Amino acid sequence: MSGTASPIILWFRRDFRLADHAALSEAARSGRPIIPVFILDEVVETYGAAAKWRLNEALRVFGDRLKSLGSKLVLRRGGAKNVLGALASETGATAIWWTRAYDPDAIKRDKAVKTSLTSTGRDARSFPGHLLFEPWAIKTKQGGFFKVYSPMWRAVRGRPVDSAKIAPKTLVSPYSWPENVSLESLQLRTAMNRGADVLVRHACVGETRALDRLGHFLDGPIVDYKERRDFPAEEATSRLSENLAWGEIGPRTVWHAGLQAMNEGRQGAEHFLKELVWREFSYHLVYNSPEIVTCNWRPNWNNFPWQENSDDTVWRWKMGRTGVPIVDAAMRQLYVTGYMHNRCRMIAGSYLTKHLLKHWRIGQSWFEECLVDWDPAANAMGWQWVAGSGPDAAPFFRIFNPQTQAEKFDVEKRYISNFVAELVNEPGRDALDFFQACPRSWNLTPDCPYPEPIIDLGEGRRRALAAYEKMKLNT
Repeated sequence: MSGTASPIILWFRRDFRLADHAALSEAARSGRPIIPVFILDEVVETYGAAAKWRLNEALRVFGDRLKSLGSKLVLRRGGAKNVLGALASETGATAIWWTRAYDPDAIKRDKAVKTSLTSTGRDARSFPGHLLFEPWAIKTKQGGFFKVYSPMWRAVRGRPVDSAKIAPKTLVSPYSWPENVSLESLQLRTAMNRGADVLVRHACVGETRALDRLGHFLDGPIVDYKERRDFPAEEATSRLSENLAWGEIGPRTVWHAGLQAMNEGRQGAEHFLKELVWREFSYHLVYNSPEIVTCNWRPNWNNFPWQENSDDTVWRWKMGRTGVPIVDAAMRQLYVTGYMHNRCRMIAGSYLTKHLLKHWRIGQSWFEECLVDWDPAANAMGWQWVAGSGPDAAPFFRIFNPQTQAEKFDVEKRYISNFVAELVNEPGRDALDFFQACPRSWNLTPDCPYPEPIIDLGEGRRRALAAYEKMKLNT
């Protein structure tokens, strides 16, 4: 089916789905031709290697999904403002719509696009959809934004959430399609090199698989979610962070499914909803205090003596060769799967920022390079939280002890054994895949002896506490 009316350009960014998509639903309801477009623009160009690789997979699957509706995904490359302006002129589109973004780089880009398009009389409009609640809509009793999670959870727990929009069954095509570049020409897979062949075995790509993943979680693991979610060797979490990051499943879809599970009395459902609101909290903070992405959220932490140089200790951390088994397992899981269990993100992050006294921005940057579920808000808040420089109600300086954490959450060493080949007699595929995925320049093989610890854990803790006390004196 094709239409001759003025088309609507739908600009897709991190919202590669058909259901729970306000802009797409509104466009489909209008009956006008729809031109879906993705642009490798100035913001996307900054993504890390794993994020770009995962984006490529999302585009591939989403493009196929659009074809099943008689539509297609138009791919372009260049500055968003110029590309969209040219595309509107080329197609005669009078409306350009997109799903709203909230991180500083995206907001800057989107404002420039909107100003440029509206100056030519076009309908440039952003829609909600990436979050449950708009960051400016949730306020404290004093009218400000929330700086602590628990009060925010209490504020939104009973707040109504709109139902997810149903996916359209057909989309009206334009009379003629604009020119399109190939997905391969965008070269989104290039930076991953040989690691791409390993990552692909672990990715769960697309809306259909995301919904299956949610269903699997609700059918079983959600029951023990609160009690078992911190055990990295177990399949106790939803793993939906990957799909939420790329918008392959909408937050309203997840919320209402979790709410139904809670109302049916399934254990763990409420805690699952609380973790979904943690995602909201990270965007709430990034929108209302955008400096959290690049600077210490608590200014007094500017006096903490973090080292910002990437010396040998940083490289050993990145390579999973710190000599601390659970830290190394976490860093290798990251490289093999593009994912790291949340408990292990805290352990590995605390080790870098506390035991090694390295700046959290080093870890933030490495995760940006390696995570397939990379999210600008969650990554920034997570690193500042574990470093101590971010929002946290805890009145003490938190230092995770990797050894006691492993003894508590990986008592049988299944997680460590799964990823650290040197510590087992017959390493499995994931452990060996690390050596297949890591750069050849690292010169690592399964035969390499396991390293001695970079620093004694007790000494690292004492050094971190001394630095913290010194910071307090100078604040």
